[in-house]
Amino acid sequence: MQIMTKLIFSFLLLSIALFVGCSNSPEETNNHNIGVTLSEESPKQMLRQAYQLFKEGKDSQSIAIANRVLEIGRSTKNDTLIGRALTSLCRNSQRTLDTIRLAELSENLSILAASSGNKQWLMYRAHQNAEMWRLVGNLERAESFYNESMKISYETGAMGMYTIDHFNKSFVSIAKGDLDTARALIKKYYALRQEADLASQDAYGLIALAYLLEQQEDYEGAHGVAVVTRRLFEEQNVFPEPPDEKPLIRVEAKVVEELDTDQIAEISNNAKSLKVSDLLSKYL
Repeated sequence: MQIMTKLIFSFLLLSIALFVGCSNSPEETNNHNIGVTLSEESPKQMLRQAYQLFKEGKDSQSIAIANRVLEIGRSTKNDTLIGRALTSLCRNSQRTLDTIRLAELSENLSILAASSGNKQWLMYRAHQNAEMWRLVGNLERAESFYNESMKISYETGAMGMYTIDHFNKSFVSIAKGDLDTARALIKKYYALRQEADLASQDAYGLIALAYLLEQQEDYEGAHGVAVVTRRLFEEQNVFPEPPDEKPLIRVEAKVVEELDTDQIAEISNNAKSLKVSDLLSKYL
């Protein structure tokens, strides 16, 4: 009887073990682990999505995502998420030229830089302010912020930002009429791009080149560069940011004023096969 009782008890234990093991199947275990990974990665993915939505002009959606990441960053005390979310929101403030909102976000970035000891947040603060003031038209203030951003990016080895600010600052120089400095900045931008990637067909810098040519009253050249820029943007699925697209739109409008329809059509046709390197060789 005791032996039978022991056997029944053992069988029950084995059944319970099997049931628990089956209920916690490998598929469910893997799903749990994937869930953890997705939870860790999702804020970064959300920030990328916020940036893409911003470039597409969908600001309300972009802002909602950035605010959610900001909440996550603050609740987890993650400085990187906080800083990148604040930077994303700074970018959104450009669309409506909301300098008051930018000032609030800038203050938060300064506080984060001080508390974390990480100067990159001051770099992003300077860059976003430069972009805003360029849009507003305060060229001196924009140039000052670009200089601050470039100084910090060079000191900290943030070569991506250092590179892009040569392009950005060239717009300020063009608007101020300092075309020689603008040309030097565009050249430096492409030199840095080539150092990073020899095969780069970066069309973004062409916006500055088109703007430079338009200011030199070379409307045919400006139109050719603008056509190639738009074509490459479409091919590469690139959405230019508002401060950068603004001068390109200006160039396109000026060309329509200065050239007749036959000239525009001929230049557009000739530009179909041109590459970035062709334009740099011709105009720089």
